[in-house]
Amino acid sequence: MMKKKYKYSKIIRNWLLLGLIMLVGQVVIGGITRLTGSGLSITRWDIITGVIPPLNAEQWVEAFELYKETPQFQKINSMFTINEFKFIYFWEYFHRLWVRSLGFIFLIPFIIFVVKKQIDSYLIKRLGLVVFLTVLTASAGWIMVQSGLINRPWVNAYKLTIHFILALLVFAAMVKTVADVYGFGSARKINRKSFVTVVLSVTFVQLIFAGLLAGMRGGLYYPTWPDMNGEFVPNVLLNSTHWNWGNMINYDTYLFAPAFVQFTHRMLAYVLAALTFYMFFKLKPYVELSSRRWINYLSVLVVLQIVLGVLTVINVNGKIPLFYGVSHQLVGLLYFMSLLFLLFSVRNYKT
Repeated sequence: MMKKKYKYSKIIRNWLLLGLIMLVGQVVIGGITRLTGSGLSITRWDIITGVIPPLNAEQWVEAFELYKETPQFQKINSMFTINEFKFIYFWEYFHRLWVRSLGFIFLIPFIIFVVKKQIDSYLIKRLGLVVFLTVLTASAGWIMVQSGLINRPWVNAYKLTIHFILALLVFAAMVKTVADVYGFGSARKINRKSFVTVVLSVTFVQLIFAGLLAGMRGGLYYPTWPDMNGEFVPNVLLNSTHWNWGNMINYDTYLFAPAFVQFTHRMLAYVLAALTFYMFFKLKPYVELSSRRWINYLSVLVVLQIVLGVLTVINVNGKIPLFYGVSHQLVGLLYFMSLLFLLFSVRNYKT
């Protein structure tokens, strides 16, 4: 068998793959930050000086005093000690430091590769898109944080979801870049590849509802499965008078929005499981070996994701369990990534 030839050097391919892995890590750290309630612990966004955390007792007291001015401290964490504050500060600091490190790892090699003319204009444009989307995501992240520093003790669920969607677009752009650099494609014409696009579209909608569910802390309201507090469809959804935008906005004070979002999230999970296994049986025989592997991964991941979702819900005890919640988010992201790689692996390329 002839060894596959790559247009780009091994160092460039490994560099981009490292970037993709770090993006996955960023999402995981973001999940930990959210579930530990750490996202509002740092009230300032200093791009340069923010790299240095408090280094002595006086600086820690100053940072703690700033946190005491937030609604989260005043309404929820008013009994916090400075050591408890240091714990949540660490995760938000680590979250922001990881983003900065990701930018550093990208920027320096990118400049070197451009100067040495080791990457072409196509890859420069692809990476430019990744950088642009990353900047948008970071900007939306700060807007999200600000929404929890005035009046309310949590970030706004819709702003959190926008931040999450932009992060998914960064992820998708990076996966596309990696797939292109590694030459993903098929010499065989796949007539059913449009079905993969359908599954991807449903998955993207499901991820939007996942962001809303996380932002509304909807899992706390219905910690049972397969029913939702003894009902298949929550009663609050059966009354047509509840279906208005006001109830969707006031999700902190009324049950309709959390019930609607969690019910939809559950139903979409079942739909995705059915679509994935349909794809396993109907598409797998027609694709090449590399694509079959992605279909196998998807079949395992969708089962694991549902199991983790159930374990997350039934282990709710006043808060979302950290391990199950973060694992559920990670596996969902890996499913999304695998689906993208499958899509790019069944596209046609010229031999």
